[in-house]
Amino acid sequence: MTSPHPVCRARRALAACALLLSVAAPALAHNPVVECRQISADTIQCRGAFSDGSLAPGVRLDVMGYDDKVLLSGKLDKSSMLSFKKPKGEFFVLFDAGPGHVVEVDHAEIVAGAAR
Repeated sequence: MTSPHPVCRARRALAACALLLSVAAPALAHNPVVECRQISADTIQCRGAFSDGSLAPGVRLDVMGYDDKVLLSGKLDKSSMLSFKKPKGEFFVLFDAGPGHVVEVDHAEIVAGAAR
């Protein structure tokens, strides 16, 4: 039995690469994105979504103390938003949409203005 012609091998390799890229590309385009803003002196508003533009209604969002205690737990509404009373002291917001889809926002990263 003879080995395939070099052009045939190249075409097969190219086809295999194209198949792998077509499967991997959608996974890479679906990263979690979270934006939190302080909309008043005592209120924080967060919006969670994905990098492909899809919303994340129903995804859990936890407000955590630096000691890893849950200060507040909620779910994003149909607009992928959640507002909560600003905790006293240091905290971070944890968006957990499942394995590989976790984002943390530290209180020091939260700026004034409504979440977009």
